[in-house]
Amino acid sequence: MAVSGGQDSLCLAKLLAMHQAKFNWNLTIAHCDHQWRSDSSANASHVEMIAKEWGIDFCVRVAETTLKSEAGAREWRYAMLVDMAQNRQCSYVVTGHTRSDRVETLLYNLMRGSGADGLAALTWKRSLTPEINLVRPLLNVSRYETAEFCRENQILVWEDSTNQNLDYRRNRLRLETIPYLQEHFNPQLEIAIAQTAELLHSDVGYLESQASNFFEENVSVIWDEQKPRLHRQLLQRQPLALQRRIVRQFLSRYLVHQINFEDVERLLHLLDAPNRSQSEPFKGSISAFVEHPWIVLHNS
Repeated sequence: MAVSGGQDSLCLAKLLAMHQAKFNWNLTIAHCDHQWRSDSSANASHVEMIAKEWGIDFCVRVAETTLKSEAGAREWRYAMLVDMAQNRQCSYVVTGHTRSDRVETLLYNLMRGSGADGLAALTWKRSLTPEINLVRPLLNVSRYETAEFCRENQILVWEDSTNQNLDYRRNRLRLETIPYLQEHFNPQLEIAIAQTAELLHSDVGYLESQASNFFEENVSVIWDEQKPRLHRQLLQRQPLALQRRIVRQFLSRYLVHQINFEDVERLLHLLDAPNRSQSEPFKGSISAFVEHPWIVLHNS
C-alpha cells in the first residue's frame, strides 16, 4: 500500500492492518521520496516508524534525479510502486485516494478541457501491469472522514507543508474553489460530483468496448506490408462520439505521443475529403491519407 504519511494514506494503512489477520493479507507499506522538500527524509522516517510500530513490512524508493513536474513525479511514483510490488511479489497496489480527490480530479480535468475519460478518472480499480492492479478502496470516503479516523485512533499524521501552497492548482481547488462551491451552490458537492464521475466511468467503459469491436474488425494492424488503416465508409456510419473514440484508439496504437483532441479531429476531417487528400502531419512526421475506401497512416 502506498503511504505518504498524510491522513488519507495512514487511514487506509490502519484499516488494512486492522483486517490483516482476518483476511490473511501480506501487507507492505511503500513510500516514495520525491526529494522535493527539505523534510522529505524525515517524512520517510516517520512512515517507517509507523510501519514498525504496526508490525508491517516497509520499503522506500528515493528519486535520484530532479522530478521537474507533477506529471513527471506521478509517472515516477507509479513506476516505483510497481517495482516495489514486484519485489515483494504483491498483486495489488492500494492507494488512499478519497472521494475528495476524485472531485478535485474531475474539476481539474474539466478546466483543462478533458473529455469523459478525464472526467471519469480515479476509478476504483485499474491495471498497472498484467500481474498488478491498482485499487482505491476509499473513493466513497471524504477527506474529512479520514481526518476524523486518524484523530480517533491517535495516528500521528505527517503535515506536508506544500499542501497549503496555492501555487499548486490542486491546492487552490481544494482550499478555495471547492469550499466556495459548497457554500454558495451545493453543500453536498462532493457526493454529487463523485456520482457524476461514477456515471461517466460506466459510459466510458461501454464506449471503449464498442470502439474496440470496430477496431478489431475494421483496422489492418500490419505496419510493414500493409500500412495501418481505417475503413472510411464504415467509420462514417458511426455516431460522432464513437468515431472520436475509434480514431483515438487507432492513433494510440501507432503514434508515440499522447493523443489529443486536435489529433482526433485532424483525422476525422478526412471522412468527407476527396480521394488522395492528406492531413497535417502528426508528431513524428506521420500523416493520414485518403486511399479510398481507407484512411491510411504512413510517413509524410
